[in-house]
Amino acid sequence: MNLLNELMSILLEVVPLLEILSILTRQFLAKELNFSAVTGNSMDAVGDRDYIVEFLFWASLLSTHLSRWAEDMIIYCTKEFGFISLSDAYSTGSSLMPQKKNADSLELIRGKSDEYLVGDADDLEATIGDMIDESVIVNFRANRFVVIKQGIPSTYNKDLQEDKEPLFDVCDTLRGLLQVATGTLITLQVHKEKMLAALSPDMLATDLAYYLARKGVPFRDAHSLSGAAVHAAETKGCPLNELTTGDLKAISPLFEEDASEVWDYEHSVEQYSAEGGTAKSSVHEQINKLQEWLDY
Repeated sequence: MNLLNELMSILLEVVPLLEILSILTRQFLAKELNFSAVTGNSMDAVGDRDYIVEFLFWASLLSTHLSRWAEDMIIYCTKEFGFISLSDAYSTGSSLMPQKKNADSLELIRGKSDEYLVGDADDLEATIGDMIDESVIVNFRANRFVVIKQGIPSTYNKDLQEDKEPLFDVCDTLRGLLQVATGTLITLQVHKEKMLAALSPDMLATDLAYYLARKGVPFRDAHSLSGAAVHAAETKGCPLNELTTGDLKAISPLFEEDASEVWDYEHSVEQYSAEGGTAKSSVHEQINKLQEWLDY
């Protein structure tokens, strides 16, 4: 929204000539066109392209987040994880292996996102040929224009017309990335049982330290005692949650029967109810805030 307001104000720099001719004023035209303001300096108006650089930067940053998200999803839909399955509309079968399902949509998001960081596909192919992933092409467009802008004097120069190609290309590419990401996300299937099966008692070793900390043990000492419990489980050849109360008491007399509550995964998540925490109430609050931000 700030970028749009800035662009609108810059467009009004053509008005001073009309104002001199007493035809209309910039403020009048801004009001009629529903612009938020007028620019304060004519040289800045014709020579400024900061708003384009800023847009390209935010597009680059967004594409980076999309790339990381896509990589997470690619990992989660592998046979080794199996946490999610993509719909047929956003995946393809292997040309060689009938049992294989390729996460094409996610791989292309990951690939295309990198375009913003690296550069022009033609330039890159001339350098490293087929080794280049098609995703390696977007951020260079932003960086390239910054370099062009850096080497020119104030006010308008023809070099500035080079802003059009990266601006329009990045805009089109980003729109496509968001559409594919949205479609992939709303059509994928989540395998809850696979996620639950991947949980391990070792993940709750820190909760064991928190248990002692709540009983007044300094966290440094509680951390050490929890580590001793992990070592005891390894020595005994059993999962951490199968240590008996007697095993734990041998490590610290502060362990009681209620220590077994530590091994409840849902309780572990729900105990972090502070802002930004993992409890359902906190996560829902985060979602609501993001929705309010989107609707703003």
